[in-house]
Amino acid sequence: RFDRLRTVEIKHGRISMLAILGHLVTTAGVRLPGAYDLAGDQFADVPTGLAAFGKLPAAGVAQIVGFIGLIELGFAQIKDELEADCEARMDSAGWDAAKKDSKRAIELNNGRAAQMGILALMVHEKLDNNPYIINSLLGAPVDFNAGF
Repeated sequence: RFDRLRTVEIKHGRISMLAILGHLVTTAGVRLPGAYDLAGDQFADVPTGLAAFGKLPAAGVAQIVGFIGLIELGFAQIKDELEADCEARMDSAGWDAAKKDSKRAIELNNGRAAQMGILALMVHEKLDNNPYIINSLLGAPVDFNAGF
C-alpha cells in the first residue's frame, strides 16, 4: 500500500510541477499559434488559469481528459521499462545509492511544494483573480487575465 501511495504522490508532484510551469508561461502571454477548433477560435483568446475551462467547449475539455487517460494507459504499459532505463542512466552517470536517494528525495519535495503552489494559485485566482498575490505585496502586481 505504501508503494502505491508513494507512486501516486510522485505522479501528482510531477503533474503539479508542469501545472505551475504552464501557469507561469501562459500568464507571461505565451500561447500556441493558430486555432483550437474548426470555428477558428484562437489559442491567444483563451485566458490563463481556471478561467480557460469557461472558454473552452465541453467537448474540448472532454477530449483533453480523454487524451490524459490515454497517456496514463500508455505509461502503465511501459512503466517498468522506463524505470529500468532511468536506473541504467543513473548508473552510467556514476551515481551511487546515496546520490540516487538524494535526487529522489529532491524530486519528492519539489513535487510536494508544487502541489501546494498550484493549489494556492487556484485558490487565489478564485478569491480575487490575483493568483500572484506575493507580487502585489512586493509592489509588482501582475495584471492577471486582463482583457479576457
